Formats: sequence, structure tokens, C-alpha cells
Amino acid sequence: MSVDRPHLSIIIVSFNTRPELEGCLGSIAGAPPAMPHEIVVVDNASGDGSPETVRAQWRDVRVLAQPGNLGFARANNVGMRQTSGGLILLLNSDTLVPPGAIDALVARLRARPSAAVAGPRLADAAGRVELSFGPMISPLGELRQKCLTGLHARGFPPVSRWVERTTSVEHTVDWVSGAALLVHRGDAEAVGLLDERYFMYTEDVDFCAAIRARGREVLFTPAATITHLRGRSRATAPAAVDAAYRHSHVAFYEKHHPSWAPILRTYLRLKGQLPGG
Repeated sequence: MSVDRPHLSIIIVSFNTRPELEGCLGSIAGAPPAMPHEIVVVDNASGDGSPETVRAQWRDVRVLAQPGNLGFARANNVGMRQTSGGLILLLNSDTLVPPGAIDALVARLRARPSAAVAGPRLADAAGRVELSFGPMISPLGELRQKCLTGLHARGFPPVSRWVERTTSVEHTVDWVSGAALLVHRGDAEAVGLLDERYFMYTEDVDFCAAIRARGREVLFTPAATITHLRGRSRATAPAAVDAAYRHSHVAFYEKHHPSWAPILRTYLRLKGQLPGG
């Protein structure tokens, strides 16, 4: 639904994900949020006909077609700057939104005045929950997160049980996944939106860190569950996605942990994976 004065702006960045994008938009259209809202698709110069498909099937969805692939952070910023809702939902194109999920997420954020951001429970198509939040990225925090997600992916029972328990309870966290991130526009604008030095990956962690630096909270809530299909970008261009991850990884450490950045650069150089070299 598109209205003149929306309360909620839903921004979906797309790059060659037409089937997933159709599923995402179809899930929202099938049971749209109760509040006045607008939906904007920022298309990063897809070559799969995504903009034309959206315009033909969803007349109320606005398409912002970009001349090239701007990356995730920059494209989301384009969407945020060209929308007006007091609440902004950043939503991946590879998500499916069940009826009532967005309304529940909005309700939980509004119920906690100290929170600027809220993230829902994310699960795959089989209902397997994702560890979609965590501690601030640091050498130790990153190792912990990778170990937990790796063991959970392998179905290691103690870890999977812990993930199920921790994703069943609402609590404040350091960051939530940008795959489905709800934020008050005022808070997003106060931190300058997403940092565009990140082409893909870690921009959500950085954004939440900036939010917390202003004394605001980041909330994870299981009151809403959204399906996250994952893997489409990596499947279509694995080398480019890996390079984007490494570039963002280095940029994050240079910004937040500058004393560790040379060590990370040396490690990547030894592996032949240093961005730009």
C-alpha cells in the first residue's frame, strides 16, 4: 500500500534476486501491515528484469533504479533519503514476511521508548532459527559468533538448544541483522544513516554501534519471526561476495579496532585474500 503520509517506510535493496524479490513483495502484499506504509525497492542495476517485474506486478511499490551496483549500505541510504515514514524497515529481498510480523515488530519497538532499533527472530524456510544478533565485533566476539553459528549450522545439539533458548527471549543486544531491521527515522538520521564505506556486510553492526553510542538501545524480539532464505548473492557471484566481505571486514577493524587492523591485513595478505592486492 502506498500513501501520501506513511508511518512506515519499507526499503528493500535488490540485485539480481527477482524470484526472491517477488516472494518478498508477495508475502507483504498478501497480509500488509495495518499502519499506513510505503514500499520502496532500490534496484542496484539488476540484469534480471527485477525493476520491470515489480512495476508490472505491484503498482503501489516505488522502484528506485540505480545506474550501477551501489552496494547494500549506499542503496539503503538512497531509499531512506527518498522516503518519509517515521519508522524505517530495512528488509532483505530474500525474506518472506508472515501475516502480522511487521505489526508485531513495530509494537515491540514502540513499547520500549529507550530503543531505537528492533530486530525480529529470523528463521530459514525449514523453520531453523538463525543467530541474527550478537556482541560487538571484536577478535574475541567474532570468534565466539563464528563458533556458535558454525556449530548450530552443523546441528550440534547443545549449541542449537542454546540458540533456540536465546532467540526465544526478548533482550537488548549490541546489534541485530540488517536482513530485517526496524529503526526510528530520527535515530537513523542522527547517526548519518549507514556508513557507505561498507559495500556489503558489517554495516548493520556498525550502524547499531553508532546508535548505542548515542545512549539508545538495540532490541531483539521473538514477538515477530521473519523467514530469511539467505545465500542468493553468494550463489550468483561467490568471488565478488567474498571480496566484499573481506573489504568490509578490514574497513570495520580500521574504524573500530585500529590496533588490530594491521594484524588482520597481514593475515589476509598471507592467505592471498587482502582486498585490492
